[in-house]
Amino acid sequence: MKEKDIDYSRVLVRLLKGIVYREDDEGLWQSLLKRQGSVMDHFNLLGLDLVLSEEEGYGFLKSTADEESADIPKLIPRRQLSYPVSLILALLRRKFAEHDAAGSDPRLILDREELIKLTETFLQKGNNEVQWLTRFDNYLNRVHDLGFIRYLGDDGKKIEVRRVLKVFVDAQWLSEFDKRLAEYGEFDYGTKGGQDNDRGE
Repeated sequence: MKEKDIDYSRVLVRLLKGIVYREDDEGLWQSLLKRQGSVMDHFNLLGLDLVLSEEEGYGFLKSTADEESADIPKLIPRRQLSYPVSLILALLRRKFAEHDAAGSDPRLILDREELIKLTETFLQKGNNEVQWLTRFDNYLNRVHDLGFIRYLGDDGKKIEVRRVLKVFVDAQWLSEFDKRLAEYGEFDYGTKGGQDNDRGE
């Protein structure tokens, strides 16, 4: 196989696996930019759209409207997230809103401890601190696997929230999640007492 064909295949495979980031693989990113027309045509045949932001350096696939209504297998299935994972996504999105409003560094970097404290405001952590931290790390790793954060440093105590989160978690998503909180007998953000219900993930 020719080198240019190998590069093209790598781009297609990586997109099918998840979000492609410029900062993770500059060579792959450049291959995507050079071939984005062909990549779009390829995935359109499969009922998928390529979403690409050159400014913020990410690309991913989403189902087209035609694919949603057609009687064909879904290549990008809808993922049902657990309540704790959805909660963390909502908290990170709201942090982004505060961060962007401050007009500071475009990168949002949080301390792991800060995110733990934010999360435990809404989840019942119980009496066993070690078990709670293990559960929290499982939730956070799920967010990482989805491509919305990355760990900085060897100890993972600093977390960078990727800007692509703003595309996936928009105002409509937050509104729907607020309704889900209400279904749990919840509250407005800032009130303690959420249930640690890890279902449906």
